[in-house]
Amino acid sequence: MIQTKLLRRSLLNCMGVLALASALPALSLAANAPQASPDIAKAPPVKEVATLAAGCFWSMEAIFKQLKGVEKVAPGYSGGKTVRPSYEDVETGTTGHAESLDITYDPSVISFADLLQVMLTVRNPTTVNQQGNDVGPQYRSIIFYHNEEQHKIALATIQKFNAAHVWSKPIVTAVTPFTHFYRAEDYHFDYYRLHPEQGYCRYVIAPEIHEFRSKFKSKLKQ
Repeated sequence: MIQTKLLRRSLLNCMGVLALASALPALSLAANAPQASPDIAKAPPVKEVATLAAGCFWSMEAIFKQLKGVEKVAPGYSGGKTVRPSYEDVETGTTGHAESLDITYDPSVISFADLLQVMLTVRNPTTVNQQGNDVGPQYRSIIFYHNEEQHKIALATIQKFNAAHVWSKPIVTAVTPFTHFYRAEDYHFDYYRLHPEQGYCRYVIAPEIHEFRSKFKSKLKQ
């Protein structure tokens, strides 16, 4: 009887070892199984930069900041050879720089062609070194392209405007490669918003903005 119990116990122990051994591969696979990865965060949208000159940057800054997809607008100076020019330097017309804007935008919301359409509509691009009563090379119209794609779009947009006779005279806006942009002094930023009662803001910028908003309603921020 004792021998029978011992034999039975030995058989049970062997069965347990075999069961454990058969389970080991499964346990090992479970431990090494790839874990579900957490959702990968979406990459932020790619931003692009347009650098444009179209006369006084006070009004152009106020206009471009109202467009959907435009995230930042910085007034400054571009197109000349003087390093880190001041506003007073540029206003002499001897630095080669034009009052310009660096526009950071989301191309999935607004395209480079859209920005050029606004530029070539709200300002007269047919006058050489002049924008209204502002006269001098610092007020000339320029598209500074950052890559070949912008270059092609700029040329095509100007050609399209000329072919459609949007203006009675040919567009004289220059299309040149971007080199440097020098940020303007702090007091130029948000100039129109901060000085709405200043004479130039009331009698020049305000009417331009009114006309711009009436023509580009679908592109305005809410």
